[in-house]
Amino acid sequence: MEYVNNSAQLDTTKGRFQQQQRVYSQKLKAIILIIFFLLSLVTVSILSVGVYKQLAYSKSSSLNTDDNQKGTVINQPVKVIDEQSATVAVVEVSSPSVVSVVERSVSMGFFTGPHTVEASIGTGFYVGDSMIITNKHVVSDLNAEYVVVDNKEKRYEVLKIYRDPLNDLAILTINPGDLKPLILGDSDTVKVGQTVIAIGNALGRFSNTVTKGVISGKGRGIETSAAYSSYVEEINGVLQTDAALNPGNSGGPLLDIEGQVIGINVAVGVNSENIGFSIPVNKAKELISDVKLGVDRRKPFLGVSYVMLTPDLAQASDMPEGALVREVLPNTSASEAGIRVNDVIVKIGDTELSQNTSISSALKNYRVGDSVTLVVWRDGQMLNLKVKLGAM
Repeated sequence: MEYVNNSAQLDTTKGRFQQQQRVYSQKLKAIILIIFFLLSLVTVSILSVGVYKQLAYSKSSSLNTDDNQKGTVINQPVKVIDEQSATVAVVEVSSPSVVSVVERSVSMGFFTGPHTVEASIGTGFYVGDSMIITNKHVVSDLNAEYVVVDNKEKRYEVLKIYRDPLNDLAILTINPGDLKPLILGDSDTVKVGQTVIAIGNALGRFSNTVTKGVISGKGRGIETSAAYSSYVEEINGVLQTDAALNPGNSGGPLLDIEGQVIGINVAVGVNSENIGFSIPVNKAKELISDVKLGVDRRKPFLGVSYVMLTPDLAQASDMPEGALVREVLPNTSASEAGIRVNDVIVKIGDTELSQNTSISSALKNYRVGDSVTLVVWRDGQMLNLKVKLGAM
């Protein structure tokens, strides 16, 4: 009996233990579920805060956001919205400073006789101190008068023009009224691939047209000419962009995403698409400084007509390679220095002349009024002639 009673007691104890295990197991499962639920809430909260911060960043980003901040995005849609907002802001701020350049000339009609004709031919933008920047070829007619018109159709008479023959730039002075200057950036820091915005008088008809693209290349060398002109000008060190440019955009600003001018639009590729060129803004800064200081930027002129002797031609003629003088113009630097017909100019300053380096190329390193030593071959002898460069 004692054995039986002990067995029953053991069974009872065992049952109670199993019941306690089930209770503990249920409680443990409940605790695990609660912990998992709390962790899920924390995770969702963290993600929500991250998204909120990113959206807040996108809304509060200004035009002065640095490159590192621009790269901090969660997904592509947020980035697109931010860039679109920045572009719209740049256009809104910059457009009032961009003007159309209008040429006023006198035309002779068969029935009407002399009458004034106006044609919108290019673009410019205000940089402060009563100065409008544009291209030299936009205001190339020395006999014409010019007017600039802002985006509200207000007209400003051009009082004076400074033309830079070296970089196809010009400064127009006006009474600026309410025009606000654009900020000039630093074209030396421009990077290939960065976003740019062009504003200009497209086709001479659609003022303040906006296009957007990227910097496609730097340090390009191009040859430009105005429409219907045979005159060709070489410009080096320009920026290439795929932002759409058209005739009439010449002289307009190329802006970065912060609204700073980094280039002056100058040309489009002939028979090509999405190839345009801009003069780096740092060259315009130099011109502005020279105008304020009264520096003469006219192209230096030696005063000779010449042919370049190739190595083969020089050897056949028993002459050194260089520029063979065919004519010396009177009252010029060359005539005053004693240069003669059939002289061969071998060197200008430190620049040796060759079939790839002409007199005009060598003179780009100098300004009107500079004194330079020429090395000249004459009748088998080398002479050093000192020349003070005049203006073309």
